[in-house]
Amino acid sequence: MSERLLHGAPAIAGGEPAFAELLVFGKPALGDAEVAAVADVIRSGWIGQGEQCRRFESRFAELVGARHAVSVSSCTAGLHLVLAALGVGPGDEVVTTSLTFVATVNAIVHTGATPVFADVDAETLNIDPEQVERKLSERTRVILPVHFGGLPCDLTALRRLAAARGAVVVEDAAHAIGAAYGGAPVGGGGIACFSFYATKNITTAEGGMITLEDADLAQRLEILRLHGLSRDAWERFRTKEVVYSDAIAPGFKYNLTDLQAAMGLVQLDRLDEFMVARRRLCDVYDRELAGVPGLRAQPRPWNDDTRHGHHLYIVEVDPDAFGMDREDLLIGLREENIGAGVHYRAVHLHPYYRATMPIAAGELPHTERLSQRVLSLPLSTTMSDDDVCLVAAAVRRLHEHHAP
Repeated sequence: MSERLLHGAPAIAGGEPAFAELLVFGKPALGDAEVAAVADVIRSGWIGQGEQCRRFESRFAELVGARHAVSVSSCTAGLHLVLAALGVGPGDEVVTTSLTFVATVNAIVHTGATPVFADVDAETLNIDPEQVERKLSERTRVILPVHFGGLPCDLTALRRLAAARGAVVVEDAAHAIGAAYGGAPVGGGGIACFSFYATKNITTAEGGMITLEDADLAQRLEILRLHGLSRDAWERFRTKEVVYSDAIAPGFKYNLTDLQAAMGLVQLDRLDEFMVARRRLCDVYDRELAGVPGLRAQPRPWNDDTRHGHHLYIVEVDPDAFGMDREDLLIGLREENIGAGVHYRAVHLHPYYRATMPIAAGELPHTERLSQRVLSLPLSTTMSDDDVCLVAAAVRRLHEHHAP
């Protein structure tokens, strides 16, 4: 079938699509064990934040080598919660990347602080420490890097810059479950926020986790995530004693539930299996797309020091060499029933941020070029090697049909 796709017309030109049905982008791998775990929680009569959440937090902290883990309703909630707990607010600046999902920057804005965008490295797609240094000021409170696609940022350089300014590094590790930096899992030794959204390496449908070392900050996060109450509902209702909760801060409703945590515990058991599969599928993409003009994949190191999380398989599309620009390639793949995606349109190019935070032309050249060129091909442990081969064949067929 791959050979037919290589030589026949692409679906957009009247050919037969590569897939009869849509190949969903990032389809989660859920099975009977997840169903049983959730069913057990339902039968228990306690489905909110409780013992399952505590077990999930403990297991996740152990996984990444962190002293503490605080479960939350999403990575976005985690980022906002950490910034709020650190006292970040109006008059403060947070240096971050514009090549990210809008949630990263929204979390900053919701504190009243000002996002300051630094350009990314043209090869890695990660925030460039040299560009970060140029954006630091006496108002900088936090540096917020994103481990793009699962590739760890240069945390050594970023932490050094932060320490010199009395600032803090808060990692957006939404893509980085299973990644490693400095020979240790991402999430240990600092403050990091993870995502368990449906497309992530492990999922709880929605949800997130904050990992950190500071016990006092962890306690404050636990209070703030649930209305600022001194005791949560599980603590109040699991005892025969009358226990009251005091509102000791104006908190948020950012907690995870036991339903989600039960699913997450099963997914953690499968993480090694998932990571092996994701790495293999990325290697198949590399092999099948080798030599296609105008395509460049994000580097994916895998050594004793740094390991890519293999969350996204990202390619940069050079329209002159490939024969199509990113938008036309995306449309062509959708006609093949391939659920490719864009990660991401630069935040400062969105209407709200373009109006409220105008960036001078040429200030973020790598970010803006990549924003127009990056494309994510489907990647899920529900895919087979043959699925990846068909996706790659569809890409090659589109190139050959439109090649200059």
